[in-house]
Parts: sequence; C-alpha cells; structure tokens
Amino acid sequence: MRGNATMSKDMTEQTARAEDAAAPPEEAASSTKQAGAQADSAALAAEFKDKLLRTLAEMENLRKRTEREVTDARVYGVTSFARDVLAVADNMRRALDAVTPELRASAEPGVKALVDGVELTERELLKALEKNGVRQYTPQGEKFDPNVHQAIYEVPDASVPAGSVAQVVQPGYMIGERVLRPAMVGVSKGGPKTAPVSRPVNDKSTAATEDS
Repeated sequence: MRGNATMSKDMTEQTARAEDAAAPPEEAASSTKQAGAQADSAALAAEFKDKLLRTLAEMENLRKRTEREVTDARVYGVTSFARDVLAVADNMRRALDAVTPELRASAEPGVKALVDGVELTERELLKALEKNGVRQYTPQGEKFDPNVHQAIYEVPDASVPAGSVAQVVQPGYMIGERVLRPAMVGVSKGGPKTAPVSRPVNDKSTAATEDS
C-alpha cells in the first residue's frame, strides 16, 4: 500500500512538473499578443493624430481664405459703383478747367459762387471716394509705368527725360492696391536716356481733404 502511495505521489509531482514546463510557452504567446495589440494601438493613435493635424491645417487655411475673401469684398465691393462715379468727377474737373483765371476774375459774383460750389462739390466727392478706399493720383514728372499709366501720345521735349510723364490728360484712380483706372498721360521723348526716380503716388484726394 505504501508503495502504491509513493508511486501515486511521484506521478502527481511529474504531472505538476509537466504542467509547469508547459506554462512558459503560453505566457510567451500571451506576451506576444499583448505586444502586437500595443503596436496596433500605437499605429492607430499615430493615424488619428495625423488626421487631426491635417484637419486643423485645413481649418486654418479655410479661416485665412475666408478672411481674405471678406477683406476683398469690403475693399473692392464698391469697384463697379466707384468706376461709375469717376465719370461725375471727370465732368466736374472739365467744367472747372474750362473756367480760366481771367474768366473767373471778370465773372459776376453769381458765376464765381457757382464755380466755388462746383469746386467744393468736387472736393467732397473725392473725400467720399477716399473714405471708400478710392484715391486719385496724378503722375506728373514720374517715370512712365504701363501698369498704372496709359500713354495716349508722345511729347517731343529734349528738356524732359525720355520715358517720363510729361503731361497728365486725365488723373488715375487706385482702389486698395489695384488700379481702378490708369492715368492717361503724354510721355516725353527726345530727352536724356535716364528717367527720373518715380515719386510716391500723388493722392489729390488727401490734398483736397487738407484744403477743406
């Protein structure tokens, strides 16, 4: 009986040792599976982060584009109306240019008051245009620039540098950073080759504001 008990005990211990020997591979498999799950989780997190960054970048680009569109609409939304108003300003200037200093000096008080009224109206019109981002410029003496000037004839004058604006037939207008209407000018020829340095845009509307 004692021998059978001893044999049974030995078999139990062998079984336990066999089970213990079989345990490590299962734990290794479990560790491998856990490591694979962690790798998948890290890859998924990286993918989500990349998508988030892309979405944020697209939203920022959309915000900037929307701001530009709103700014352009505010600055250039009056372009069509301003271009129509220029015809009124041109007619006022033509009327005033038709009144020579001699004619004004000999005119009756009523006529002088009429001329003064037209001048005041022109100044107010230029101020209103300036408030809406439209400014007038006269490039007299500046180097001819086809981007902002429109040449309509040449002026033979050896005393003026060739390629410069010798005469301004009609002033130009800018709206924001764009040309609303180029200045119509006469360009000199026959003078020195070197043209003068271009001066800053002459904003007559600002001058009109200061005068008023």
